[in-house]
Amino acid sequence: MAKFGEGDKRWIVEDRPDGTNVHNWHWAETNCLEWSRTFFNNQFSNAAILSGESNLFIKIKKVEKLEGEAYVNVRKGKIIPGYELNVSLSWEGEAKDSEGKTILKAEGAVDMPYISDENADEDPEIRVSVKDEGAIGKTLKEAMVKKGKGVVQEKVRAYVEAMAKGGPCRDELESKKAAPKSSAAAAVEKTVLPAVVAESKVVKEKKVKAKTKEGFKTITMTEKFSCRAKDLYEILMDENRWKGFTQSNAKISKEVNGAISVFDGSVTGMNVELEEGKLIVQKWRFGSWPDGLDSTVKIAFEEPEPGVTIVNLTHTDVPEEDRYGNATVVENTERGWRDLIFHRIRAVFGFGM
Repeated sequence: MAKFGEGDKRWIVEDRPDGTNVHNWHWAETNCLEWSRTFFNNQFSNAAILSGESNLFIKIKKVEKLEGEAYVNVRKGKIIPGYELNVSLSWEGEAKDSEGKTILKAEGAVDMPYISDENADEDPEIRVSVKDEGAIGKTLKEAMVKKGKGVVQEKVRAYVEAMAKGGPCRDELESKKAAPKSSAAAAVEKTVLPAVVAESKVVKEKKVKAKTKEGFKTITMTEKFSCRAKDLYEILMDENRWKGFTQSNAKISKEVNGAISVFDGSVTGMNVELEEGKLIVQKWRFGSWPDGLDSTVKIAFEEPEPGVTIVNLTHTDVPEEDRYGNATVVENTERGWRDLIFHRIRAVFGFGM
């Protein structure tokens, strides 16, 4: 992930004398680190976990540490959040007897070393520790893990959703959407738009059959490898080799209609059509996508000369947004194919040109 302030200057808007980013044509980048710190403080400060159940009282005290980076890019209303955070919380617990007398007080920490937009569809790793490792201290820790992790995860999800909606930029974006129309625009709506709408209805009726799916994109890519086509086909259809070049778990059937699961289960699907050394067609679904959505992956192999293979990838029906409203699905998927699959195969198997 690019660091805040290090974006390509061709795509980052420079300050204008009038302070205007016309139509949000350029990327407007906002540093959200302090906003994120405030958000987490508001979510976690004195957050109750247990209030007397089994005579245990536990609460999160405060945010002890929030390090990393967070920003939001906005262009023509499109929101692309970016963040990599290392967060530590402090918590305290108290165990009482049946008469309400305190038996032990203990303190501990909750560490979340990696909260990232790249894993927005997954709950972050949460580590719970306690300073007193005695029997009661362990009981408090176990209760914090059992009851507290769910509370922490829910509050982190709230942050992910808030960033997906623009973070500190949300109010500004909403105000622009609700901005009153000028008198000239109102006049256009009253005179010109009715005629345009009437005409467009006729056009739509004629073109309805040719309408493409809205909210989805197609990724196409051509890559060249120094190997035989059958060797590359075998690598992409062999789960052990997938594990090798991706460093993640994979299960891949070699039969049509057989199930596939790669990248530790983040991607699941099935084989649709297989032709050894020539064609792979599969259904792919990412866990972060809205329910019911599947895409189609088509990988065609060409071997113009022995030892040289050209791969033509077509990945259709990729949604523009995930279930959390993040508009980086197409960009991340394309980068994944290039960097995590094709480039890794070249590096691991020596197929570079």
